[in-house]
Amino acid sequence: MFVRLGPDLCVRTRLRPYVPRRGERVLVLQAPRVFPPGHPTTRMCLEFLAELVPALRPRAFLDLGTGSGVLALAAAALGAREVLGVDPCPRAVSTARANSRRNGLEKAIRVVRGTAACLRGPFPLLAANLPFVVLCAEAGSLSRLAGPAATLVLSGFREVQEEELLARFQPAGWRLTARRVRDDWPLVLPPEGSFTWVAWVLRRPGGEIPAL
Repeated sequence: MFVRLGPDLCVRTRLRPYVPRRGERVLVLQAPRVFPPGHPTTRMCLEFLAELVPALRPRAFLDLGTGSGVLALAAAALGAREVLGVDPCPRAVSTARANSRRNGLEKAIRVVRGTAACLRGPFPLLAANLPFVVLCAEAGSLSRLAGPAATLVLSGFREVQEEELLARFQPAGWRLTARRVRDDWPLVLPPEGSFTWVAWVLRRPGGEIPAL
């Protein structure tokens, strides 16, 4: 996997060879099994963060279900001041911590084992790249943790699941402000009946919404 997040910042996995340009920062990651850095949903979240973090300059960023820590690392490298990665899986927490140390970001990122239930907000910018059923279950927690005029990046769901998922977030005042899609082509049709992954930016009223 290789994703460029700006003229002087990119993300790659350890097995992806790359010779950086002069002055370029490269985040190097060990990949987990679920939604790895090269997964379409991860790439779309990274693309949104590359636009949102410099525009919003958030005081704090939450990556719920951090996995490898790729979104947390990207947010910290892009300028988020306080970054928190949370995951219930001990192996994911260990991987994310190792990745933060490997990239010299261990002081900028705190990684803890747990779920949304153990957290207190508010966070002005949040991201959750999680399976559809988990996003549905965590909709209330994400809304609780979000601050006024917060921005939320969501992915991990298919095109056919959008209507049901949006119905979970709209009652809490969220509105969809940006959307991206990306197809993948497994050998068999996924159980959801769609090849199309989706990523959203949701925004609560209040404050200026950056153009994406």
